[in-house]
Amino acid sequence: MTPPPTATAGSGTAPTRAPGEPAPASGVGPAPVPAQRPATGGLLVLVGMLLVALNLRAAVTSLGALLDEVRTGLGLSGTMAGVVTTLPTIAFAALGALTPWLVRRYAPARVLVVAMLSLAVGQVLRVVTDSTVVFVATSALALAGIAVANILLPMLVKQHFPHRTGLVTGAYTMALTVGTTVAAASAVPVAHAFGSWRAGLGVWAGLAAVAVVPWVPLALRARAARRSAGPTVAAPRSARIRPERTRLGWAMAVYFGAQSLSGYAIMGWLAQLFRDADFAPETAGLLLAGVTALGVPVALLMPTLAGRMRTLRPLVLGLTAFSATAYLGLAIAPHDAALLWIALLALGQGAFPLILTTIGLRARTAEGTVALSAFAQSTGYVIAALGPLLVGILYEATGGWTAPIGFLLAALVVQTGAGLVIARPRFIEDER
Repeated sequence: MTPPPTATAGSGTAPTRAPGEPAPASGVGPAPVPAQRPATGGLLVLVGMLLVALNLRAAVTSLGALLDEVRTGLGLSGTMAGVVTTLPTIAFAALGALTPWLVRRYAPARVLVVAMLSLAVGQVLRVVTDSTVVFVATSALALAGIAVANILLPMLVKQHFPHRTGLVTGAYTMALTVGTTVAAASAVPVAHAFGSWRAGLGVWAGLAAVAVVPWVPLALRARAARRSAGPTVAAPRSARIRPERTRLGWAMAVYFGAQSLSGYAIMGWLAQLFRDADFAPETAGLLLAGVTALGVPVALLMPTLAGRMRTLRPLVLGLTAFSATAYLGLAIAPHDAALLWIALLALGQGAFPLILTTIGLRARTAEGTVALSAFAQSTGYVIAALGPLLVGILYEATGGWTAPIGFLLAALVVQTGAGLVIARPRFIEDER
């Protein structure tokens, strides 16, 4: 289902809506800025979004690929290494929740300039230090930029591409997946080529710096527009959208959290499962990379499908079927049909682009989108942090994969229940 067009956060025109659709509440949202011209501003926004998306996991997956080298180089204890690997989900949860507050005070383009600069600077500073504390602190600085950008992208789709929600969400989700895959695959070769893990991590700061470029003129344009528009009145607290007080908001958060829990567990433990199934370490790594690689076309297709369907129920149930079959196959015959299980896992991971698309589909306004995005993702990442931890505990306690896979199946049941709640067309603004 394609959501009704809305006014952008910077348009001076009234939003249009389908016949019979209730008008959104007035006085809600960030201060207006002028509309972008589709032939110029729209293209620049799209390019900027794709560059930002390429950066959203590179700092995380490159560190995962070089964790052993980083532990040796910095002398990290096992506990500190655990802190480092858990830091992304903590940062995404805590800092992402601040994004609606930032957007109410500053233009999204200005926020993204600072976010991408934080990502670039943090990645540079963490590879020039020999201090564990400084490494963790600068990693947090980099992750802060990612956390804010995570929340802003769905809102930007709603603002600038209300008629192309599925297509544009698919494009930036595909860019995110490509960035994840490339960073994971090339971090070690880059480190070996330059003789240091620092190069394998630091090179991605250049990509973050490039992502700043399109947003600078957009930020300057937004600043000039706000000055010419004069002072604006902020929406009262009572008029603000509070997803945490709605059934839809919690269903979105649970679905996001459950699918992320499974995704992080797969990234962290699937290679070990294949090693235990008598695959060589190199082959196990390639099988893991296959999940991400096959996920690229899924990331492009899933939002397009979601944007054209009135109810998302078939997609929710289909993704559940793919994941459940893959989990059962990995428990019963991980070696004999490994490629089939990898393909099914990649299809099941389509839940990630689906939920990102649904954030835009379940809000009428840009403010509703950013509020729903912030709550769903920040709460969801708290849930997601449990995935790799509990899988590791169950694996160590039982010495096998039956219990961990059983846990993932239970999480899938919760995910499906939440998915059926969000499948029906509805809007977060209507549940206030």
